[in-house]
Amino acid sequence: MALLLQSLNQEVLSGLSKGTPPLPFVSLELKGIKKIMGTGTVLLNEKFCIKNFNDALQENAYDMVVIATHGVFNKASKNSYLLTYDGKLMMDDLGHMIQSGLYRKQQMELLSLSSCETAVGDERAALGLGGVALKAGAKSAIATLWSVDDEVAFLTTTEFYRQIKNNGCTKAKALQSAQLKLISHREYHHPGFWSPFLLIGNWL
Repeated sequence: MALLLQSLNQEVLSGLSKGTPPLPFVSLELKGIKKIMGTGTVLLNEKFCIKNFNDALQENAYDMVVIATHGVFNKASKNSYLLTYDGKLMMDDLGHMIQSGLYRKQQMELLSLSSCETAVGDERAALGLGGVALKAGAKSAIATLWSVDDEVAFLTTTEFYRQIKNNGCTKAKALQSAQLKLISHREYHHPGFWSPFLLIGNWL
């Protein structure tokens, strides 16, 4: 696990809290992850536009990419997208951004997508999303099987990165610990809150 901790030294933390509906906990999530990891480039709201995000991926070999925003996903990646401040970031375009950047020589460790909404009734949407992420060059991806509460996403992802950074956990163990913490939460103990989070790819 020490190798993973040593590699997680550059992060881009991006998201949109001014959506429809708004996601007020996105700002807390990105700031919380940056505080836990001790570093990170934050692209929030107006700064989270397609050009800025693409420039960041082209100019830096980030180990970890976090995207916290609304999104729509289905089996066909050409119809899947994430909302940015200035429009829609199609999943195929995200894949091209990663493949054409510095990840050609250094594989991304983790792509995390939180506060996202998958297409209703499409149970394979998250798996397709993870496939896009892995094909684009990420060793692992975190997504959700269905729409998740904004605060739940904040609590889960910040605890996930806290477990990795402070306790040296594997990704799988970190996610399990984050879910167990939700189970002990007075409001979010129901499986509908903690069970949609999915780790795809390398679990270490």
